[in-house]
Amino acid sequence: MSRDFEDVSKLQLDAQRETVLLEKQTECVFMWTTVEGDAVGVVMNYVFRDGHFWLTGSSQRKRFAALARRPRAAVAISSRGTDIGVSQSVTYKGDVVLREDDATKAWFYPALAARVRPDDERKQAAFVTLLDSPRRLIIELVPETRIGFDSAAMFLGTEAGPSRTQV
Repeated sequence: MSRDFEDVSKLQLDAQRETVLLEKQTECVFMWTTVEGDAVGVVMNYVFRDGHFWLTGSSQRKRFAALARRPRAAVAISSRGTDIGVSQSVTYKGDVVLREDDATKAWFYPALAARVRPDDERKQAAFVTLLDSPRRLIIELVPETRIGFDSAAMFLGTEAGPSRTQV
């Protein structure tokens, strides 16, 4: 058993637990760089589909001009706020494709609405209507690098950690 947490490289989030995290969490921190080279991020809702992350916003937001110039970004997702019970996180970085085609809008808007309003079809429909605005763009993040972390392994067997039934 480790006496400190200096090296957490062995505390990886396995594929099964990662799948649960991506299904249960609806928010991520989306990150990009400004023209000055500064890193910036905002909390956004996402859809994870076919191995890619999908997000949206109005094209008048500065992030879209930045992404058009430098089409690289990252997302960080935490288990905080879910019923997972232990701290888990995963970060992905990769290339960005900005989309505004009708085919993408047709599946993405309802998918996002279902994630953020899962228990009310009427609210989902209203949300889709709000999303379908003239300046809206869709961000497709194609991940190429992943960093995962699962605190269950870190705390197991220590007084600081959860019981076995919580992992």
